[in-house]
Amino acid sequence: MFKLFKNLNKKDWLLFFVSSILIILQVYLELKIPDYMSTITRLVQSEGSKMKDILINGGYMLLCAFASLISTIIVCYLIASISSSFSRNTRKKLFAKTLNLGLNEIKEFKTSSLITRTTNDITQLEMFLGLGAQMLIKAPITAIWAISKILNKSYEWSLATLIAVILLLTVVSIITIIVVPKFKIVQKNIDRLNNTVRENLIGIRVIRAFNAEEYQKAKFDEVNNDLTKILTFNQKTFAIFTPFMFFIMHTLSLTIYYIGAILISNSLLVDKLTIFSNMVVFSSYAMQVIMSFLMLAFVFMLMPRASVSAKRINEVLDKELSIINGNINKDNNEKGTIEFKNVSFMYNDAEEYVLKDISFKVKRGETVAFIGSTGSGKSTLINLIPRFYDVTKGEILIDGINIKDYREDYLRSKIGYVSQKAIIFSGTVESNIKFGKKKINTNKVKEAIKVAEAEDFVLKMDNTYESKLSQSGTNISGGQKQRLSIARAIAKDPEIYNFDDAFSALDYKIDSLLRKNLKEYAKDATVLIVAQRIGTIMNADKIIVLDEGKCVGIGTHKELLKNCKVYKEIALSQLSKEELENA
Repeated sequence: MFKLFKNLNKKDWLLFFVSSILIILQVYLELKIPDYMSTITRLVQSEGSKMKDILINGGYMLLCAFASLISTIIVCYLIASISSSFSRNTRKKLFAKTLNLGLNEIKEFKTSSLITRTTNDITQLEMFLGLGAQMLIKAPITAIWAISKILNKSYEWSLATLIAVILLLTVVSIITIIVVPKFKIVQKNIDRLNNTVRENLIGIRVIRAFNAEEYQKAKFDEVNNDLTKILTFNQKTFAIFTPFMFFIMHTLSLTIYYIGAILISNSLLVDKLTIFSNMVVFSSYAMQVIMSFLMLAFVFMLMPRASVSAKRINEVLDKELSIINGNINKDNNEKGTIEFKNVSFMYNDAEEYVLKDISFKVKRGETVAFIGSTGSGKSTLINLIPRFYDVTKGEILIDGINIKDYREDYLRSKIGYVSQKAIIFSGTVESNIKFGKKKINTNKVKEAIKVAEAEDFVLKMDNTYESKLSQSGTNISGGQKQRLSIARAIAKDPEIYNFDDAFSALDYKIDSLLRKNLKEYAKDATVLIVAQRIGTIMNADKIIVLDEGKCVGIGTHKELLKNCKVYKEIALSQLSKEELENA
């Protein structure tokens, strides 16, 4: 956990140092009050004492209390500032690391868990730092200082205080042993709860369409009840501590006064006042000792959950990236060429290869399409090019250079990627088109939208290019989202267009017009298309047919109809012989 404290900057450490000085001052002032109380007790019991002396000592007590209050307020403010800064820096660092994780690592942690780690887990650490830091400094100082002041007062009172402390620590130890293992389960159940809620929100339309509300409620209730049971158990266990704490404190006070009464009754008259004064002071300091151990106990109760959260955060921060950044960030003599050399790929948690020994070369300006049955590896192949995953065997060259040697940002700047599922971010139409490349001007945005055949609906929106789009584009249709995603790639003017089944939601007319526009606009760019429809790819310069992860055919539409059985079966399942012959 303390490893994460390196996220505190120099200013935070300076504030922490100032806070520590103020806490020491606060302890000094609090422990000074019983001394004035002792003096007042003696003055009250002594003949000839002046009211003025009593009031002066009483004034000192009030001054100490007020100064301690001011010190406490300043410390709370400074610690809150430190913990907030720590939380911000850690969250920023965790988010940045999450963005750099490969898709394999994201699958390993799961999206819901990464959300929990970025929110709830960091909140636990912020709470520990905010509350625990003060107590961790104050408690030992108070305990040592208070004990030094009551030493040699009376072994009977000291023994009573020692027994109280031992009882207190025993109960705290038992509670900690019982509850600590539950904290890890709590955080995992919060992951499950987040995952269930996220799944329900994403799939709300399907849930309603199938009248599955009750089924989903039952799933949520199961996860929610599991979390509630553990939290309730933890809270009930901790609840035992509060009454026991007060019982120990009040019993110790009574014991000190009871022992004091016996000592006073058995002492000489001249010693009675001294014993009484010592008893009052000892009682105050004994409470300080008990409160110190209570503060330490509270810290040790906060620490296990914070420690679990810190471990979960460090798991992400310390995760070695499977995709190592290269160092090439400048153009080569070649431009727009892609070559696969004996590429095979297997997912981390898989037992079989998804792609097996794939080899082909694409020249600049060519349009190459990939087709095959579901699960043949088309999307996986296209996702290897921007290095969402790294190849297991073989190599991929872009412009004659292995993609592993490129800087990731430079490699991806060459590629205009459109994912299988159209992604729209909350913002305006224009901000979505400019996404990832801020230097794009408004004219370029308009041109990209025109090429992507998106003008027909964008210009009808209330604010046209400045119209608001909701998160995931829930206020536009699937086909509209796809066209805006394509426009985003076009506006980037990349060397390589990478379309991962990006035309599936378009009707045949829009599909045809868009591809025609793209062929004219991006005639010097390399275009890669994954598609299910023969009509989308039949005019491609080269079609690569995949079947069970293997390349079973490469050629033009007409060549593959003659030479590739798999391609012919796919084509005939969509178009008649006459349509294929006339294509």
